[in-house]
Amino acid sequence: MADLSVLNQIVEPEAQALGFALVRVRLFGKGDERTLQIMAERPDTRQLTIDDCAELSRRISDRMDELEAAGRDPIEDAYRLEVSSPGIDRPLTRLQDYADWTGHEARITLDEPLDGQKQFRGDLEGVEAEEVLVRNRTGALARVPFARIVDAKLALTDRLIAATVPLSPADADEVVYGAPVEGAGETQEFEAEDND
Repeated sequence: MADLSVLNQIVEPEAQALGFALVRVRLFGKGDERTLQIMAERPDTRQLTIDDCAELSRRISDRMDELEAAGRDPIEDAYRLEVSSPGIDRPLTRLQDYADWTGHEARITLDEPLDGQKQFRGDLEGVEAEEVLVRNRTGALARVPFARIVDAKLALTDRLIAATVPLSPADADEVVYGAPVEGAGETQEFEAEDND
């Protein structure tokens, strides 16, 4: 299995060269189904356009080809490269993510239980030192050590949707506003425009 820290060291400079912040590098699957997933974003918009994804994909592919030609390929065998923005219900991978998304609901899983609890769900209340503050629905505040978090992502809520403005719907085949989202509250209905 490829070393993720090595992959991060390869991918991050390519993202930074384009002005992007690297969100996550993940390698999953087996055999012909192996996928190298890269998530990045523009710091000002927290998103990537399709052209951004294509440009970053080309840079990473070229760099991986150079390493393979030099006999230093970090991934044995074939794999599929997937480059995307983190999306609305984004993974939280950096300590700064928890501060940036204060006020939004998150789901957090730890490596081992903390005070008998391995999973936390609640509103992010910010960061203090190396701890993530999470307030659950009963109002209790948990101090979760960042180093113990193995998986975390924002929960898709109406509040998050309202706070996340799309870059542009210009490339979409159809734009639908107010579509119901599982677990979300009421939505306001709008008629979709047909741009054909």
